[in-house]
Amino acid sequence: MLKLCVFDFDSTLMDGETIDELAKAYKVGDQVALITHKAMNGELDFFESLQARVALLKGMPYELVLKTCANLPLIKGSLELITELKSKNIKIAVFSGGFHEALSEAQKTLKFDIAFANFLHHKNELLSGLVGGEMMFSNSKGLMLARLKKFLNLRQDEVLCVGDGANDISMFKESGLKIAFCAKEALKAHADICVENKDLKEIIKFIN
Repeated sequence: MLKLCVFDFDSTLMDGETIDELAKAYKVGDQVALITHKAMNGELDFFESLQARVALLKGMPYELVLKTCANLPLIKGSLELITELKSKNIKIAVFSGGFHEALSEAQKTLKFDIAFANFLHHKNELLSGLVGGEMMFSNSKGLMLARLKKFLNLRQDEVLCVGDGANDISMFKESGLKIAFCAKEALKAHADICVENKDLKEIIKFIN
């Protein structure tokens, strides 16, 4: 019986990549998108790619960051899926290699229980180009899920994970049911189920 569901955020609950949207708003979209694409396909070290992308945002007004994060589009079916999970008393966690600035906004709508992500460092209301937080490395999600399972006294078969990119592999290894959602090939190889239709309601049939 499932007790915990862990979602990735970018391209899983949110339709797109937060850092790409921030980069577009700051007019460095093409440079950042190229690095994001390579990182999500597992072609670049996640930590190095995160640092490189955030460095390109140096000088961006923090107010513009918050405005952009308040308008990120959610994936179709995200609210319905989370509502269904919560009706079954399944706790919802979100692990994101992105940023708390985005997750805080999404949590207002989706009502997930807890989130782990990174923070964009800012000084004098401008981004410094530095980043820090709980999800900095390619194995961060797996390490955090292992800790959560121990803290909540959960068995592996009581955990469901949903993700789309290479940095979700580590949490899949700590999960019972592994669902790749419109995912990169690097993650599909580690999944139990691959959902290709871009509607999270498709997952409901796998939890009933």
